[in-house]
Amino acid sequence: MSDHVSSEQHGAVRVVTIDDSKANALSFEIIAAIEAELDAAEADDATRAMVIAGRPGMFCAGFDLGVMRSGDPSAVVSLVAAGGALVTRFYGASIPVVGAATGHALAAGALMLLGCDHRVGADDAVKIGLNEVAIGMVLPDWAFAIAEDRLAITHLQSAVANAHVYDGVGAVAAGFLDEAVEPDRVVEVAIERATALTELHPGAYVGTIKVLRSSVIERMQAPDDGSIIVD
Repeated sequence: MSDHVSSEQHGAVRVVTIDDSKANALSFEIIAAIEAELDAAEADDATRAMVIAGRPGMFCAGFDLGVMRSGDPSAVVSLVAAGGALVTRFYGASIPVVGAATGHALAAGALMLLGCDHRVGADDAVKIGLNEVAIGMVLPDWAFAIAEDRLAITHLQSAVANAHVYDGVGAVAAGFLDEAVEPDRVVEVAIERATALTELHPGAYVGTIKVLRSSVIERMQAPDDGSIIVD
């Protein structure tokens, strides 16, 4: 569905890679392509986990600026809602999803990481965080819901309200990542972690996710009437 999203199989793990040679921004096309890859992974009995990765140096720097700066409020709302649906899909997926933050992960990129079961990033001077307040945006309600659920309470003010951007090690402390490794090993380690998760009982995993995450997912799926871009 997109020239910028590809996948390959590593045993029982499907590795999905975003690479647009630029910021790996989430456009309607890229979001749809990632969702299609997740659909295929969930429908394939031989696939028991998925890794979502970027290219070296860049995971995802946010939503497509062509839409966000278009001056079309309905397009902006639609794109942000599509991003929210994708992150919600990650968080409620029937298989574990592991994030391989191969580089910078800002705004929507950081939110994708929050939707993953396990997050591996680069132990490097990367930029990971929710910079919306710094660029004149208010997070949508679905983003507040998952940020409050996944981020460390001691970093919530700094990460959300103060738009603090972390390096790899700082992102672990804040809760955007679970571990930071050598930059050239991020995807390798993510595949290792995903492979370990394939040993989980599929039915027990799904049943546990429904109970553990249902309240957050309900918040993420609720209608959002708030403003996104502040004049």
